[in-house]
This record gives sequence, structure tokens and C-alpha cells, in this order.
Amino acid sequence: MAANANANSTAIPTIVLPNSSAQLRVPVIGMGSAPDFTCKKDTKEAIIEAVKQGYRHFDTAAAYGSEQALGEALNEAIALGLVSRHDLFVTSKLWVTDNHPHLVLSALRKSLKTLQLEYLDLYLIHWPLSSQPGKFSFPIEVEDLLPFDVKGVWEAMEECQKLGLTKAIGVSNFSVKKLQNLLSVATIRPVVNQVEMNLAWQQKKLREFCKENGIVITAFSPLRKGASRGPNEVMENEVLKEIAEAHGKSIAQVSLRWLYEQGITFVPKSYDKERMNQNLQIFDWALTQQDHHKISQISQSRLISGPTKPQLNDLWDDEI
Repeated sequence: MAANANANSTAIPTIVLPNSSAQLRVPVIGMGSAPDFTCKKDTKEAIIEAVKQGYRHFDTAAAYGSEQALGEALNEAIALGLVSRHDLFVTSKLWVTDNHPHLVLSALRKSLKTLQLEYLDLYLIHWPLSSQPGKFSFPIEVEDLLPFDVKGVWEAMEECQKLGLTKAIGVSNFSVKKLQNLLSVATIRPVVNQVEMNLAWQQKKLREFCKENGIVITAFSPLRKGASRGPNEVMENEVLKEIAEAHGKSIAQVSLRWLYEQGITFVPKSYDKERMNQNLQIFDWALTQQDHHKISQISQSRLISGPTKPQLNDLWDDEI
């Protein structure tokens, strides 16, 4: 274990990924790096600060444009003696343009090269969609979509794991129905499904299905940030404000604590030093039964409806 140079760092709990071959452990909180990272210098400094504070789980994707900055920062942190590669848990994702059986391996190798890493801890299929190879656009134009060969792609993902290029494989943005389809053809079961999850989008059915099948959920947008339309139903919620005040905590801390108590892992994204630290202060207190009851009454709606233009009617299979 590398010595941690910062005495104020927080020891973050880890949970076992039940479907992983070597009982791989993932830190429950990670640092997200969704695509609004415009300044690489800020990204690098934030990641090194996160390592100093105790973060070990870092989430990126080929589509985010943050792999290079993350790789540079982690290599710098290792060189500074802040952490060893063994202590880190790095996740990246396969974009829809490479979501084809013959392109998976080369896409992973490209991500590893950009990240300057020999292996990933977790590689995810970013969306249950495939589009024209080499034609990157966001949002994805519907006319560029192609049939998604889930069996062929998953076999290629399994091969990536067998080659030691990733320790585990999983998916992102999969509904229960799409997970059922995947499980019916998988030899190696997915260890994670990374989805939008927060107090205004609790996804009880998906949580129950994943728990029954040994799939750990990682929540993105755990504080419901990441879209600019309308009020934030989590951060501006009066019920959550009352719960937070009763515990002497922030709404963000209440939100993350709820996820933790559900056995969910989560990747909030903050470059602010104070908020990074506040997000870690959730492990030495608990929500009450009454808190949980109030939280279960919060009005539910999905924030991120999908990556295509126009939106697809069957992407989520009408699941709540």
C-alpha cells in the first residue's frame, strides 16, 4: 500500500463485486469525469487533489474526452508516491461507434493507450446502442444507429477480460429487460450497471433486479446535476432540506448517504476542493427510518432521457 501523503485523507469503504472472478472490490464513492471538462489543467489538478483526499475510484469514458487528463494525473500521483496503481480503481466505457464485436478490443486498447495504463479495473458498454463506426456525434443521430449485437459484443468484452486488459466488465444505461437479454447470452456476468440514480430517480425495480443477480449499481448524476432544465428536484427539495438540517448535513451528503445505505456505488463530479471533501463525510452517521420513509415519497422523474436525437421510445423499455 502506498503511503498517503495527506493526513486528512478519508478511508473510503469498498464493496465486493459479487460477479467478479477474483472478488474484486470497488470503492463506494468515485470521482466522475463527465464531458464538461474543458480545461485539462483543471482536470489534472482536481484528480491529484482527489487522490490526496482519499479518492481511489475514477470514472471516465472514451466519449468524455477526459481519458488523457485522467491518465496524466494518475501517473503523476503515482510518481509523487501518493498512491500505487494497485490501490486505484479505474473505469472507462466503450462508445456506441465501437459497440461492434470486431471493434471492442481495439477500442479498449486505444483507451488504455490514452490513459497510459496497462489495464482497467472495469470496462463498460456505455449504452445499449450501436452506431456507424468512426462517425462520432453527440447527440447521436438516429439515422446513424445500427443493430446492437449484444451477444457478439459481450463475447468481445469477455475476451478483453480474459486477455487481462480489464479486471471486470459491465454495462451502463441498461434496463431490466436489456440486462435479462444480456444475462441470457453471457458466460461472464456483468459486475456493474452504471445508471442515472438519485433521490428523484430511485429506480426501485432496477435496484431489486440487480441485487438478485449480483450486479452492483453505480449511480451517475447522484445529485441530479448534469442538465440545465428546470429546478434541481434533489438539491432544491424542501423535504431533503429538512432532513439535512436535522442531521447537520448538506442535501448532497444526505443524497449520497441514501445511496450508500442502499448498497449503491456512486460517482459525483466536483472539482471544488471543499465539495470533494464534503462528499466523503457520509460514513459516520445514518439516516433514520423516518428519513427513509420521507425519501420514498419524493416525486420521481428521469433526468437523462438518452443520447440520441430525437429520443428513442424503447430505450428504457418503459421501466420506472
